Amino acid sequence: MEKIAITSDFNIELDKFLKSNTFSQIAVLCDENTYQHCYPLVQLPNHTVIKINAGEEFKNIETCAIVWEALTNANFDRKGLLINLGGGVIGDLGGFCARTYKRGISFINIPTTLLAQVDASIGGKLGIDFNGLKNHIGLFSIPELVIVDQIFLKSLSVEELKSGFAEVIKHHIIADKKAWKKLIETSYEKTDWSKVVNHSIEIKRKIVDSDPTEKGARKLLNFGHTVGHAVETFLLNTTNKLLHGEAVALGMICESYIASNRGMISQNELDEIIIYINSLYPKHRIKEEYKQEIIRYTLQDKKNQGNKILAVLPESIGNAKWDCEISNEDILDSIDFYNQT
Repeated sequence: MEKIAITSDFNIELDKFLKSNTFSQIAVLCDENTYQHCYPLVQLPNHTVIKINAGEEFKNIETCAIVWEALTNANFDRKGLLINLGGGVIGDLGGFCARTYKRGISFINIPTTLLAQVDASIGGKLGIDFNGLKNHIGLFSIPELVIVDQIFLKSLSVEELKSGFAEVIKHHIIADKKAWKKLIETSYEKTDWSKVVNHSIEIKRKIVDSDPTEKGARKLLNFGHTVGHAVETFLLNTTNKLLHGEAVALGMICESYIASNRGMISQNELDEIIIYINSLYPKHRIKEEYKQEIIRYTLQDKKNQGNKILAVLPESIGNAKWDCEISNEDILDSIDFYNQT
């Protein structure tokens, strides 16, 4: 089982971990933002700091080379430790670099965004984007420890918090109908972040423990991501790029619509999902000329088998089904529907 420490003082947990293990060297991986806002809070003995550019567009092999070179220049051996201090990009890329440097060194995650705390830093999915395809190169490998501290959420903008909150919504739709009712009846401004983070971590940890390498039930965590990832990837190099959570929110509406068309969820449930998501996220209308490119990206989705596009569709709020085959027409129809909501 993955070791996750939920704490109000991450430095205490970090100190306990370091005292119970022996590492020859320690490095902290940051981006420009976490170096400024989060790294000053870190209390560590002698260590190396590796700083990379912030943003999904830098989650690539070129940035990996920067990290590997920094570890090499610091004479890191296989007993070294890499501490990933940041959001999903830092955790994904940092873990990938750690597990490939000299065939593998230890790493821990200290997630600093809501998205990373409730989703990206948990479960051992590591990887980078390649040739414009999101998370195309990677592996499964659990970190030695994940330390979750809400103190870092104070540094986030409203947009970044809401981006992470999309994954919270996802967890409710796929796994907890009772909590969903409470979620949609509670004003977002009154969100209890402690309860939200703990709830999502428990849902994700339970699913990951049952299926660590995504052969079955773990695929449920990809709800909203088949359409969402394709839209996010296509828009990444445009002036209209989306935050990950904004893309997932869009994807959840599209995939819920497809489920509704198949009689898997009721019209009332679809309406609840649409109304709640649209109350929180800005509308990003998908232009007609974008659609075929978005279809092209869905064909590269990692859940696919052969030439079949496979998605996660809700069967009802609180339950979902993985490996549902969807067509290009389904996707195009769902995008048209989203544009009209």
